[in-house]
Amino acid sequence: MSHIWGLLTHPDREMHDITKENESISDHFGHHVLLLAAIPVVCTFIGTTLFGWDLGSGPIVLDHVTAFLLGVLFYGAILGAVAIMGAVIHWLARDYPQRPSLQRCMVFAGYIATPMFLSGIIALYPLVWLCILVAAMGYLYSGYLLFLAVPCFLNIGKEEGLRVSGSIFAIGVLVTEFWIGVSVVIWGFGHHLF
Repeated sequence: MSHIWGLLTHPDREMHDITKENESISDHFGHHVLLLAAIPVVCTFIGTTLFGWDLGSGPIVLDHVTAFLLGVLFYGAILGAVAIMGAVIHWLARDYPQRPSLQRCMVFAGYIATPMFLSGIIALYPLVWLCILVAAMGYLYSGYLLFLAVPCFLNIGKEEGLRVSGSIFAIGVLVTEFWIGVSVVIWGFGHHLF
């Protein structure tokens, strides 16, 4: 958790420090990812039970049980996305002599996702266009962190780092768009599912 403020105030130095650490997956997930991934889930739970999603035909307010069950699915999807992106980073680094371990790639992906986790606070009031706008800002900042950190993390030049981070970012966009679509459907129409 000590890296959050640094990621927001001096990202270049903080990402350099993060790439040099050898944090275990269990420590990282236990102290960082599991807590921060709960922000969008808890905020969406509160927003959908108090205000509801407005998808154009009036607000859809969920009851607490339905919102809780959907929140569990949403939380699992977020954790799954971090794991997928860690595996993607590990796979893309396969041709580099100092390829980081899968464990380090998972930890790296968790730190890169931090701005997206923090942007989830906007779901307290789940206005779809505003949530999309703030989530996009969080995603762009995560992309910025990625572009800063990949050359140091993979021990490659900046030009090669730009190519690799662009590939990671593009795959991340696809993974994120898929999960956003699934999340909107689940949270927006969850009252029909449960």
